[in-house]
Amino acid sequence: MNRRLFTLICSSLYCSTCINAQVSSTKDSVDRILRRIHLPTFPQNSVSVTKFGAKGDSVSDSKPAFEKAIAQCKKLGGGTVVVPKGIYTLNGPLHLTSNLRLLPVVLSSWEGTMLYNYSPMIYAYKAENIAIVGEGTIDGEASGTWATWKDKENVDQELSRDMNHKSVPIKDRVFGKGHYLRPHLIQFIECKNILIESVQIEDSPFWCVHLLKCQSATLRGLKYKAFNKNNDGIDPEYSSDILIENIDFDNGDDNVAIKAGRDNEGWANEATPSQNIVIRNCRFKGLHGVVIGSEMSAGVKNVYVEDCEASGYLKRGIYLKSNPDRGGYIRNIHVNNVKLGEVEDCFFITSFYHNEGEGHATEIRDVFISNVTCTKARESGIVIQGFPQKKVVGIHLRNLTIHEAKKPMTLTDAEEIEFSDVVIGERATAPSSVR
Repeated sequence: MNRRLFTLICSSLYCSTCINAQVSSTKDSVDRILRRIHLPTFPQNSVSVTKFGAKGDSVSDSKPAFEKAIAQCKKLGGGTVVVPKGIYTLNGPLHLTSNLRLLPVVLSSWEGTMLYNYSPMIYAYKAENIAIVGEGTIDGEASGTWATWKDKENVDQELSRDMNHKSVPIKDRVFGKGHYLRPHLIQFIECKNILIESVQIEDSPFWCVHLLKCQSATLRGLKYKAFNKNNDGIDPEYSSDILIENIDFDNGDDNVAIKAGRDNEGWANEATPSQNIVIRNCRFKGLHGVVIGSEMSAGVKNVYVEDCEASGYLKRGIYLKSNPDRGGYIRNIHVNNVKLGEVEDCFFITSFYHNEGEGHATEIRDVFISNVTCTKARESGIVIQGFPQKKVVGIHLRNLTIHEAKKPMTLTDAEEIEFSDVVIGERATAPSSVR
């Protein structure tokens, strides 16, 4: 058999009324999430950074002026800090907090482990009603600086994980000077009512936008040009009620990577899973489109991906990944109306990410994939990999077309898998007659 022409067409016994009810229920769930998301509100006060000496000449250090403008805005009771057209150089980070004093290191998180590290370029801790809006560019200028640390980070990476596993107090997990964990570009921790809109994000040291333990956030109209290693576009972690829409991704790693802590620390935070996340009307380009994991030990649930398409290269379209170190769960994931071009793998669920770990298998269940098309999967069309002792359960594939795939489908340790109008390869027609 020519595997490239492998065809699978399955018709479900579920009635159309049941499917329509599922669609209606999904829409109601999304609507409830959107009603809980609130845009930030601000007083009418307006403070320009140029009033305090900022020069958009690409040379002068405008950081002191930005800090003075933020402090003045705070003194007025809040408002808008205006950045006029120009190229502003900031020799250091900006903290959108009540305390504007610069610290050598700040409370952060690195690949699912809480610690103290170099400050992100833009950072906020326990803030409400914060926004970054406009038509400008946030450029981390990391390709010739921070990005060179990638090859030096392994020792600190393993140290951070060891601290996680041994439950070392967070106050004693101090990195910064003498260490090589790259900081994020934008990181908000325990913040609420967030808006990031219309800016372009470039050249990040590490993850581009990290929402850690945040609630009620809207990210829309963003554009990415971030090609360093680990340049994830948006990473919600332990966060809820998040809207990600109308974004043009073009970054060197996952476009959206939903996370919820790693290993021991993640299990201790099981009361704050990542949940109620809507991703819609986005253009994917980069390593992977939408990813859940691998740091997801506190659990991820209620994720809705709608009306998105690939606008360029992707390695994988939809990717759910965990391993036996993680535990936790991934459940109630909905993907509808997504168009993919040529990818390595179209739809991939694995419990064996990096083939490492033991003793903490992840529960993966109730995933709904509908109205998805893929031009070509150079490797696998559909992969679902569970464990014998903890199978992947309840995967629903409806109206899914993959025009070409080297390896059409692999299902291992999976049960309650529903196929309805699934075609991989050329669609079969009427059987030929007997000659």
